[in-house]
Amino acid sequence: MRAFFQKHRKLHIWLLADCALLLAFFSLRGQRRLMNAVADHFTGPLRRGLGRICYLVPFSVMEMVEALAVLAAVGYVVWSVVAVVRASGRRRERACGLALGALCAVLAVWAGFCLLWGVNYWTDGFQDKSGITARPMALEELEAVTEYFAARVAETAGSVERDGHGLFAVPREEILKNSVRAYEGLTGDFPFLAFDDPGVKPMAFSRLMSAMDFTGFYSSFTGESNVNVDSPACMLPSTIAHELAHQRGFASEQECNFLGVLASTTCPDPVYQYSGWLIGYVYLGNALYSQDPEAYWAVREKLPEEARLDLAYNNAYWAQFQDTAVQKASNKVYDGLLKSYGDERGIQSYGTVVDLLAAYYGPLCREA
Repeated sequence: MRAFFQKHRKLHIWLLADCALLLAFFSLRGQRRLMNAVADHFTGPLRRGLGRICYLVPFSVMEMVEALAVLAAVGYVVWSVVAVVRASGRRRERACGLALGALCAVLAVWAGFCLLWGVNYWTDGFQDKSGITARPMALEELEAVTEYFAARVAETAGSVERDGHGLFAVPREEILKNSVRAYEGLTGDFPFLAFDDPGVKPMAFSRLMSAMDFTGFYSSFTGESNVNVDSPACMLPSTIAHELAHQRGFASEQECNFLGVLASTTCPDPVYQYSGWLIGYVYLGNALYSQDPEAYWAVREKLPEEARLDLAYNNAYWAQFQDTAVQKASNKVYDGLLKSYGDERGIQSYGTVVDLLAAYYGPLCREA
């Protein structure tokens, strides 16, 4: 054992460093002031700096790194098998050394993620900074807010470009180009949301992301906001606003869902407005249907035909990936990831966006 340690001394030092970083993170993550300081003065500026470099190129650096990582992992496995076979009488020792190297690399990536992004799960969120707090709503209020969103969908559905079948037909390139304006309508009321938005990047493997049930992804390692451009374009603006919320350092998925709606509905671009009202209606409508299907259908009847067509197309698109092995595996992994960083409800936490919508739009609904 001692001989093995001496031979792989650097790998053991690397392993200890990884373990020390992870232990420090999981031991100190509950210290809110410390996490805020780390995010504000170290990891936040570091992520923004990485982003400025990666945004110098039009393609997703994140995707390129991931593709290279997969190729490197496959190559390492093949090389390791060959090396063990050739090791003759030292096969066990050789295999242990190669496994130790792989473990160190995996733990280093995990530690890097905890430092660059994991700390943000334990910092002040949008609710802390804005004073807008998620709260449950009575069924009557849920129905009223859902009706409010349905009315706004009806008002904005005719302001976007449509094809001969009445479907949303705004070019994705135009939506991506206008992403830098997504938060223009919010920074006045919420100055802490001010950010020099670099925009978002389309993902080359968007179809694969759909199979994995992802509409977008923010990479803390490259500082890039990436979006799925294969999925229906009517939801793309609100997805962009969601990813740009992560760009601002908010890790909570439910808060970013809410910010995706809020930023889109207040954006000067009517395309973003329509998408924000539409996705907000979907969140609220799903919640209303679970409580009172009859009330849900009564509200849905008030949607214009164009919006119904967009929703039907969106549902049909995602239905082809429903309950596939890839989707189930992806959701299970992501659910575990969210829970490991303190989000006890995991993927189910997406439903709490309804509580935030109630807190913000409830008073507006009563004034309308």
